[in-house]
Amino acid sequence: MGTGTMRAKNILMDPKDTYWYLHVGRASDLTGTDRVIYRFFEMLPGILSLGTLLLFVVLSFKRPVWAAYLTIVFAIYWLLKTVYLSVHLRHNFKRVRHNLSIDWNDRLKNIAHGDIVHLVIFPFYSEGYEVVAESVRGLLRSTWDLKRVVVVLAAEERAGQAQHTIARRIRDEFSEHFKTFIVTVHPEGILGEIPGKGSNISYAAEEARLRILEAQQISYEKVIVSAFDIDTVVYPQYFSCLTWHFLTAENPQRTSFQPVPLYNNNIWDAPMLSRVIAYSSSFWQMIQQERPERLATFSSHATPFKPLYEAGYWQKNVVSEDSRIFWNLFVRYDGAYDVVPMAYPVSMDANVAPTFWGTARNIYLQHRRWTYGAENIAYILFAFLKNPRIPFGKKLRAAFVQIEGFWSLTTNPLVLFAVGWLPLIVGGRAFNATVLSYNLPLVAKTFLTISLFGLIVSAAISMQLVPARPKEYGRFRSLMLFLQWILVPMTMVAFSAIPGLDSQIRLMTGRYLGFWVTPKSRNSKT
Repeated sequence: MGTGTMRAKNILMDPKDTYWYLHVGRASDLTGTDRVIYRFFEMLPGILSLGTLLLFVVLSFKRPVWAAYLTIVFAIYWLLKTVYLSVHLRHNFKRVRHNLSIDWNDRLKNIAHGDIVHLVIFPFYSEGYEVVAESVRGLLRSTWDLKRVVVVLAAEERAGQAQHTIARRIRDEFSEHFKTFIVTVHPEGILGEIPGKGSNISYAAEEARLRILEAQQISYEKVIVSAFDIDTVVYPQYFSCLTWHFLTAENPQRTSFQPVPLYNNNIWDAPMLSRVIAYSSSFWQMIQQERPERLATFSSHATPFKPLYEAGYWQKNVVSEDSRIFWNLFVRYDGAYDVVPMAYPVSMDANVAPTFWGTARNIYLQHRRWTYGAENIAYILFAFLKNPRIPFGKKLRAAFVQIEGFWSLTTNPLVLFAVGWLPLIVGGRAFNATVLSYNLPLVAKTFLTISLFGLIVSAAISMQLVPARPKEYGRFRSLMLFLQWILVPMTMVAFSAIPGLDSQIRLMTGRYLGFWVTPKSRNSKT
């Protein structure tokens, strides 16, 4: 396995190119006025979030009555949003359950699909043999014809020889089952890249194009790429379901496809904190599937090869490549690009470390990386300025959705569970003597208590999605899976709002994040 050189088609920042801005990563990639504009857009999420929180603090000292009323408004907003999201969650759960019951192969009988090839890319860094092997075994359990599946195990040169040995072992053990199985090794230190998933899978996709698609004369338009995390285990009819959605899409070459990530591979072994975070993350993605106007690609996703190639593959100089690829394609095709929610799951790992504090640390770092997706705000605002061909209505809606989403992610939990109560502490005697001072805790508590109904819905749905209980665990473990949802208010602050604010402050101050790889491990099987 030689390291080779990167030969992927890239759209460089050449002003002569219509889409020269397509792969801008950060303000430092630009010069002059463009750099100033992009830098302001990078600062914008942090300015809005910190400004909101600072406003509450200032009003608590200067105008405690105003701050109290704003807290009540936030509580009402929280209640309405909880009801709204709970309805969407329940609808998507029904769709997921229905889609799991469908025979997708039967649905494909009357649709020509024999020339469709699935290209699966597994980016591989420091994970052990069993993690990688279980993901590949998941492919073997698929009902799809595996002779129409190409697998690329994308290793990193910087991971070292031991990991390369694991990659070769996996290839030698499983390659006979698939159309083609190759291992790629992404070279270390390529100029303009940051180490991470985006640069690795982009390199792997180009190697697959040269070594497989071109060599075997496979049409790009017939290839669907599933860009998986290394711990992704597919459900048996994933490829059939994906193929059906691809062939029935209004414009399949201008559409990505998003399954539901269920973090339940190791859910029974995970501690309570990890379980509630895992299901909260899955549920958020399920809710987004019911709001396709807000949906972007996330984590494990699927995209036709042809538009991927034309856009230069995943961006190699950003952390959030999984969502950025949607915006790359949205901008490249002048707003004529969509994501289709599949309402069909893939299974992934909950975040688990050997110790409780290790688990808490890893969850925080993982969610900081996810919420660093706020870097997309600067990208889309800048690209929208440069691309007059995107309809203004689409620009406005996309910009609002992204800005409001990251703003509410950081501000809502902190207002409701922290700074919103400051008037009671620093409001002074005049405020504490008012009826409002007495009613603020009662009113806010009432709205928040009613909002807990959403947790009951979440708990009920989670119990129906959890895999069968292993024999080594008793019924008490099942009870704890239900009761764990009382941790949600705490986890929203500690593992959503705070890492989100951390990410936005880093963007605002120019202390950019690199790609942090979530550690994964698996019990060995005999």
